[in-house]
Amino acid sequence: MKYIVKKIMEPDYGCEERPDDYVAMDKVLLRDENGSEIDMEIADKELYSKDINEGDWVYFDLNNQIFKEQ
Repeated sequence: MKYIVKKIMEPDYGCEERPDDYVAMDKVLLRDENGSEIDMEIADKELYSKDINEGDWVYFDLNNQIFKEQ
């Protein structure tokens, strides 16, 4: 199933320190082709590396990895 990325919400940590092994997770609001909305937490680094932005269409593979539709 395809989803449109409606909103990406990056966490605001202020001046708090995070551990070296911390993985920043973004809350991503998705809407499927039928109009149903879901939200997921996806690593910020993964969204950047795959150039996934608000308004993009995405899908998930069998391992629940997100991919941008070309």
